[in-house]
Amino acid sequence: MNRFDLSEQFSTVYSHDFAAKGHRPVIGITGNYGDTTCKLGEGYYKQIVRAGGTPLIIPPVADEETILATLNRIDALLLSGGADINPLYCGEEPVSKLGGINAERDLPELLITRLAANRQMPILGICRGIQTLSVALGGKVQQHIDTPIKHSQDAERSEPTHSVTIEKDSTLYNIFGDEVYVNSFHHQAVSDPGAHFRVAARAKDGIIEAIESSEGKPILGVQWHPECMGEDQLPLFEWLIGQARNYRQAQRLHDRILSLDTHCDTPMFFPQDVDFGRRDEKILVDLPKMTEGRLDATIMVCYLPQPKQGETFQQNVSFDVSGPKAYADLIFDKIGQIVEKNADAVALARTPDELWQNKRAGKKSIMLGIENGLALEGNLQNIRHFHERGIVYITLCHNGDNDICDSARGSQTHNGVSAFGEKVIREMNRLGIMVDLSHAHEKSFYDALDISETPIVCSHSSARALCDHPRNLTDDQMRALARKGGVCQITLYHGFLLKEGEATILDAMRHLDHAIQVMGIDHVGLGTDFDGDGGIRGLADASELTLFTRQLLARRYSEQDIQKIWGGNFLRVMQSVQRNG
Repeated sequence: MNRFDLSEQFSTVYSHDFAAKGHRPVIGITGNYGDTTCKLGEGYYKQIVRAGGTPLIIPPVADEETILATLNRIDALLLSGGADINPLYCGEEPVSKLGGINAERDLPELLITRLAANRQMPILGICRGIQTLSVALGGKVQQHIDTPIKHSQDAERSEPTHSVTIEKDSTLYNIFGDEVYVNSFHHQAVSDPGAHFRVAARAKDGIIEAIESSEGKPILGVQWHPECMGEDQLPLFEWLIGQARNYRQAQRLHDRILSLDTHCDTPMFFPQDVDFGRRDEKILVDLPKMTEGRLDATIMVCYLPQPKQGETFQQNVSFDVSGPKAYADLIFDKIGQIVEKNADAVALARTPDELWQNKRAGKKSIMLGIENGLALEGNLQNIRHFHERGIVYITLCHNGDNDICDSARGSQTHNGVSAFGEKVIREMNRLGIMVDLSHAHEKSFYDALDISETPIVCSHSSARALCDHPRNLTDDQMRALARKGGVCQITLYHGFLLKEGEATILDAMRHLDHAIQVMGIDHVGLGTDFDGDGGIRGLADASELTLFTRQLLARRYSEQDIQKIWGGNFLRVMQSVQRNG
């Protein structure tokens, strides 16, 4: 083929499967800046192409809409090298030996890094990029290093100039082994990676040469220049491309499925004047976090604390109300105000069909639930009242026996479900409200299972076989629940996942896998208990929920099964109960 024959060159584009072309992951690479020019070393984009990706150069623009539009179009972010970062972004004054900073790059890159991290997007930081990662997510940089090892070389950038030792339990170790020879060119370095990162490699003089996410996220930073070292460092870019494919797969999957979290306690924070429409650090579920985590819907409950002996209900709540029913009404009024204030992006729903309608309209959904039948105040007529308000389930009790049933944390007042509780369950069946048995004593559980004419749910419970806690379900309970067509929604409260130590996303997956093994794929789901002490490393708030999807994909669950887990099973029960009502 004549290399100057454009027509012949063009025809090769169509010589293979044209439909399959154009699906390589898109990697956004931050451009350097100098002399009024955005520029980039060729190694960055050539290594991305070699690794199987499509490079897209990102200019240093701090405009919010431009950054968000860029993030919507890429599958991973590569932070390129360059000048130092202004230490004022770390809350520090510059020292005399600080090198040249690049004010044009600092703010745009710090913003895009934090926004990409909030989306759980794969990120690779190189040289300045590792420092950008650290500063953007709460770490610090050492403005000038002075050690026996020379970290700013005169050699060609393709020449290895010193070695680094890699931590054995790190992502970097899986790529390179325990040691790698590198070509660092820097005099600024990460001094403190911050809470979101751990050190993955150091030079022999102790200088941090690599960091990676301490939360199991696909984020990695290296101090050297792998883009200049050809085949030897290509595996690093192949790692990024692989993670970008996983990210893209999860994002596309969320376009098609409906994701539902069956239990969140965000109303507990209403007295703190939270703002659901903005990314509010006081709460784990808000509109931006739901958007970042691709969460379509949540069941937001009114939690009513069970008074201890000698206490009144009013002593345990922050709002001045006349009693439990008035408190629940107040909470639902406030949820209504949230929806009204954010009506262009959020809507209430009470049926599966309404959830899908909202998703197609580009809106997030809030469903209403009651956690603790105390809200009924012993009056069956109040079940109809709350049904008319739009609730989809009532958790019969909380941490303490009430007039409906005994709690897993109670004193077995009724030896299970009370006579009044039986009437409550039958009226809920009649009206089409789901019976939720999370928090119930084991005897209450079996009583309710016998009484209810419709399937029941456990909106936020885990497996007692893996974590021996009375709030969790035994295998026998799980099997009984499945036989009656119900569902168990694995929860993210650390004390229900692990008896000792810190629970992580992997512990949640163990509980889910166990529930599936015991109950079958048609009877499980996720009820995070966010803002009610739920939240673990790797699934700390609603923005991280796509990581749950990526775990499901890594375990090779089918799209059909993932939809079942992500709310399909729960909605099947909801539809069955509502149809019966």
